[in-house]
Formats: sequence, structure tokens, C-alpha cells
Amino acid sequence: MSVVGECLVAFVFGSVVGLLVQRSRFCNTAALRDAMLFKSYRNTKALLVAMMILSIGFPLFMTFGEGHPLRFDVGLNTVLGLFLFGVGMVLAGACTVSTWVKAGEGNVGAVWALIFTFIGMFLFSLVWSWNYWPPAPASMTGQPNLEALQLGFANAQTLQETFKIPAVVFGLVQAAVLYAIYRAIRRKEEAQQIKHDRIAASHRQPVAAE
Repeated sequence: MSVVGECLVAFVFGSVVGLLVQRSRFCNTAALRDAMLFKSYRNTKALLVAMMILSIGFPLFMTFGEGHPLRFDVGLNTVLGLFLFGVGMVLAGACTVSTWVKAGEGNVGAVWALIFTFIGMFLFSLVWSWNYWPPAPASMTGQPNLEALQLGFANAQTLQETFKIPAVVFGLVQAAVLYAIYRAIRRKEEAQQIKHDRIAASHRQPVAAE
């Protein structure tokens, strides 16, 4: 496919995804925040379904397709980075995807969040070469290095190469775990609905005449 074709496919795909996110009000931050604070699981269930699809789709492509999956070291730096990113999402009140949607809708706060996201990425790029993880060439080799708090590469492709087991197997295991969580949430919602219906029915019962 030519560069122009790839750009057109990316534009169409991005437009469709953007429309779906805007209309559904889906947000990764809300998926976790609403579940923990408000016991609302609408976004949580949507996130779990998306993760189940990706957990099967990507490893399936790795097993039978020809792709170039990203390879990156996982270690303490990853944990700290994800934690700081999560704090930023909570403070911004939205994940990166929904921030773009809100900015497009004219939300000034979302625009500021995006601006400072770009500033942060630019500042990090300035120190990438010498402050990635000391020292990057020696410690981040794709292999476990506990002294440098590095776990090495961690994805389905790596597991497939290490254990000679198709990547899709690991994806199916992960999807099964995610489905179990999804079913637990559904059972909890059903129990809450039954309790709510019983309370509503008791309030509708006529008071017996004395």
C-alpha cells in the first residue's frame, strides 16, 4: 500500500473511532474511577470487552500474520511512568482519547491538558538519550536484569519465542481472565437490580386497613 493509501486508511479508521468514542462517551479513566467511586460499571464493561478483543486479535496476528510488534523493556521505570500517567489522567478528568474528543467539542480544560501533554513529551525527548534508565544500553537489553530493576521484554511475541507456544494461547488465557472479571461485574449488577426491584415493590404495596 502506498503512503497516500495508508494515510487515507488511517484517516477513515481514526474518524470512525473518534465518532464512536464521542457518541458513546467512552473513557479509560471513567472505566476505573466510576467503578471504584460510584459503583458504576458502564465504561468498565466496555473497556473489558475491548481488552478481550485485543487480547485475542493481536496475538492471533502475531501467530499467523506478519507483523512487527513493539518491543520495549518492562521494569520499575514502566511502573512509575504508568502511575504518573494515571495521576495525570485523574487530574485532567479524562484519558488521552477522551481528552482529544473534549478538546474537539470546545472544552478549554481539555485543550490545556493536551498542550501540557505535548510540552511534557517534548521535554522528555530532550533527556531521552542520557536519562532513560541508568545506564540504558547496559541495563535495558530485553533480558531480565534485576539489579537494574528491569524485567526485560514482556509481550505475547516474546513469550511465543521463549516458550515456543503460539502467542494466541497467551491471548486466550488473558481473555478468559478478563471475561471472568466481566461476568463478576454482571452478576453484581444483577444482584443490585434484584435488590432495587424488591425495594421498589415493597414501596408500592398498599398499606393494610386498620
